[in-house]
Amino acid sequence: MTKLRRSILIWAVSIATAIPAAAFAWHAGLTPGPMAGLGLALLQERVASAPPPAFSGPAPDSPGVEPSNVQDADEKRDQEEEKRDREQEKRDREQEARDRAQEQIDREREFYDQATEQIDAGKLQLAIDRLNHVIEGHGAHAEGALYWKAYAQNRLGQRSDALETLETLRRTYPNNRWLDDAKALEVEVRQSSGQSVSPEAESNEDLKLIAINSLLGSNPEQALPMLEKFLSGPQSLKLKERALFVLSQSGSPKAREVVARIASGSRNPELQMKAIRSLGLFGGKESRATLEEIYKSSHDTEVKQVILQSFMVNGERQRLLEVAKSERSPQLRAEAVKQLGVMGGRSELYQLYQNETSSEVKKNILQAMFVSGDVEHTLELARADKDPELRRQAVRNLGLMGKDKTADALTSIYTSDRDPEVKRAVIQAFFLQGNAKPLVQIARQEKDMSLKREAVQKLSLMHSKESTDFMMELLNK
Repeated sequence: MTKLRRSILIWAVSIATAIPAAAFAWHAGLTPGPMAGLGLALLQERVASAPPPAFSGPAPDSPGVEPSNVQDADEKRDQEEEKRDREQEKRDREQEARDRAQEQIDREREFYDQATEQIDAGKLQLAIDRLNHVIEGHGAHAEGALYWKAYAQNRLGQRSDALETLETLRRTYPNNRWLDDAKALEVEVRQSSGQSVSPEAESNEDLKLIAINSLLGSNPEQALPMLEKFLSGPQSLKLKERALFVLSQSGSPKAREVVARIASGSRNPELQMKAIRSLGLFGGKESRATLEEIYKSSHDTEVKQVILQSFMVNGERQRLLEVAKSERSPQLRAEAVKQLGVMGGRSELYQLYQNETSSEVKKNILQAMFVSGDVEHTLELARADKDPELRRQAVRNLGLMGKDKTADALTSIYTSDRDPEVKRAVIQAFFLQGNAKPLVQIARQEKDMSLKREAVQKLSLMHSKESTDFMMELLNK
């Protein structure tokens, strides 16, 4: 750095240190506090009275002055920073694309769930409107949406429309798992063709629900043929779910076999998810083994995610750990990691982190550690991980884990870590904790003006005695 540039920087720093917290808030567009006018007046006075930098030595463009090696190093750092910024922008764009795709999936699922609930509530036309959105998206639930649209049209007496919708289902998705249900529904539609829907249709279904409820107090073995018929017929999802619940409650091996067949995907996928959850909630050792077999044989990511959730409900840490270790799909590894966090599997998560190579999966593990409350391992990784981005995430998580447990460690990390972004993450962590004391220390001692300003800015937004005293200290300088 040339003497001219150094003199200018020193002069600028002497002025910047007079800026109070209120000026930072004004610069950020926040409402000025009561000290804003005083702070700005002091700043103007300091600028007016500050002498211009005294320049000594030859002018930068005088003959005989060669370019500084420091200036070359500055340019190299700038180029490296620009490269990092471009790489980060690329990662951000990729993440944004993934987020948009996930939002589309979530929105489709929300419409689908709302439509099936509206069918159960008898709001059939509203359900059809929702289902049309799902069908137009051609996503994972489009097949089921076509089936339920035909079901609702049949209930409304729109027979020809229902048959046309079923034909669209067969033509557009010839190998879908709703075909058996669609065939049963088509038979019912054709039998009712030309007839108006009688009010008894809905009340009959209600009576069937009451009858199934009564089976809970009797011998389920006697009801198995009837229940299987309900599950394969054109009844509403509510009725089928109730029949499935009765089967799941039974200790009968035959009933468990029926539920396992549905869980393996032999019937429509809507019931498959319900059956998987039923095996997770009510099944014993045999049911959990069945779920593991279904997981290994299935190619459906959504099915596998539901099975992993069932493993969490059953306390199957070892099975989740095996999936997190061996699963090729990062999405499913992340789901297994998430469920381990919910279960409080701290040692399993730390073990996974040590052997994981994907930065994205490691981020998921750090988040799961946060969910499990694992302060000890998060602190260790915040100090020692070689990847600065992962250290920053660990620091951010520590900021949300309570200052009594983490404040001293965060102070140590700020002192020892050389990455400015990690230091910024520590400042943000202190701010999230409402921990003004270490921020005041940073604002007083930090030589890097960018970090010093950030600490002061955070203090200006806090309303503690320490932050207020420091603001007054700045004003009185």
